[in-house]
Amino acid sequence: MIVRFPLLFALLLGTGFARADTLYKCIDDSGVVLYTNQKGGGRNCAILSRDLPVSTYTAPKQAPPRAAPGDFPRVNEDTQKGRDTDRRRILEQELATEQQSLEQARKDLAEGESIRLGSEKNYQKYLDRVQALKDTVALHERNVEALKREMVNLK
Repeated sequence: MIVRFPLLFALLLGTGFARADTLYKCIDDSGVVLYTNQKGGGRNCAILSRDLPVSTYTAPKQAPPRAAPGDFPRVNEDTQKGRDTDRRRILEQELATEQQSLEQARKDLAEGESIRLGSEKNYQKYLDRVQALKDTVALHERNVEALKREMVNLK
């Protein structure tokens, strides 16, 4: 691709159209300046730019995991099993409590949606109260799901 006009050349470079590995500026026998990506037969060619390969970064090698020092405190297997059992029991209690709270929040929402209080002459007040009840239900639902996920991750 030979470009004879510097302005056109600049436009092509600006739009990303000219994609050459190496760009040359050559002067032909009649003294006309040529910009090209092919060295060709022109004399006095000079390299204007050269696309170089992108350098890559090699991640450092990770050290092998180190063993715990000999004086590192260890828990025997029975103690750890006892702790795991206690944890499971606590999570089960929290789950049961959260499920009860969720059921109560759902009842409160059903009752709250069915009744419009006398102090709620403005419909927006009713909507705000019901939205607060919906938010409470959503909170308890998220808590139940989180507790179930935590129990699945137990050993």
